[in-house]
Amino acid sequence: MMKTFHVKTDHHDQMIDVTAQVEDWIQEQGVKDGIVVVSSLHTTAGLTVNENADPDVKTDMLRRFREVYPWEHPEDRHMEGNTASHMKVSTIGHAQTLIIDGGRLVLGTWQGLYFCEFDGPRQRKIVAKLL
Repeated sequence: MMKTFHVKTDHHDQMIDVTAQVEDWIQEQGVKDGIVVVSSLHTTAGLTVNENADPDVKTDMLRRFREVYPWEHPEDRHMEGNTASHMKVSTIGHAQTLIIDGGRLVLGTWQGLYFCEFDGPRQRKIVAKLL
């Protein structure tokens, strides 16, 4: 079973919690135990598992990514000008593999699954595959 999720981003850099969307779909499928692989279909947007209790963590992460990978660099040659976005996704990754137990994602108390936009705003897609 595979599902495509549509994600609309509103900012250039943004982290959107997609945990509930993915978990709701898993429960709709009636899957009790297994694995789900969730993948971004973009080279400038990825996925990460991180803190979902304190919104300042997202703010800090996005700020630190901007510090490490500034938008413009005089030696960048990529004509679209978004090399920093590609670097950020290469750092966090395009996909996450998560365990399903009892029909729920196995995540720590403070963890959530985040779609990370680094070149928005845009309409994006992520896919999830149940195993």
